[in-house]
Amino acid sequence: MNFFTSLGHAFVSADAIWMWAILAAQIVSVAIIVERAYALFMNRKPNQKALSKLLSEDIQNGNLEKALKRAQQMGINNPLGTVASAGIQAAMDLGGKEEIQMKMDEVLLEESSRVEKRIAFLAMFANVATLIGLLGTITGLIHSFAGIAEADAAQKAIILSQGISLAMNTTAYGLLVAVPALVMYAVLQNRATKLVEDLNKAALNLFIQLSFHYEAVPTKKKSAK
Repeated sequence: MNFFTSLGHAFVSADAIWMWAILAAQIVSVAIIVERAYALFMNRKPNQKALSKLLSEDIQNGNLEKALKRAQQMGINNPLGTVASAGIQAAMDLGGKEEIQMKMDEVLLEESSRVEKRIAFLAMFANVATLIGLLGTITGLIHSFAGIAEADAAQKAIILSQGISLAMNTTAYGLLVAVPALVMYAVLQNRATKLVEDLNKAALNLFIQLSFHYEAVPTKKKSAK
């Protein structure tokens, strides 16, 4: 309890600006952690490769219209639907393998960016909190040593010890903010990597199916007529 009491006193000290700056970094980092954790663990699942098998069956049967409709119905939380829709539409337009790949890569890059967005800021805010803490400590020490210059000998030790204790609080608080931010950065980055790899594998599977089967579609349409 003494530790947190000391931190509380640091917020009303002469160098409190550094504590409030670290608090701002903590608020932003916590907001990012909550938003990204919900988006990556609750809204998104590493099941894109399994979903690609459903679309592959329609593609192998030459039923691109059904595959396109199924992809469009997957929803925003299944990015494979967006990637697949772009590739299937390119196949229906008979643009060739190159166009299918370019269309799918364009959407795949966008979807991958959505998964990884804002995660890198956690590492930045962790470093910022640590550096602000060190800056606050150094500033506090300067003020402490300057303050004892005019004090009498009996008060110098007391003033110096109190000043150093108060100054060290900024470093402690900075580390208190930085450590959880770095831990969650690693957790979220690992989750994002897993989701992106799953999406890439699913997209590659669909590209192979589309590039192999799309040429047979117009023949089947003509025979049906």
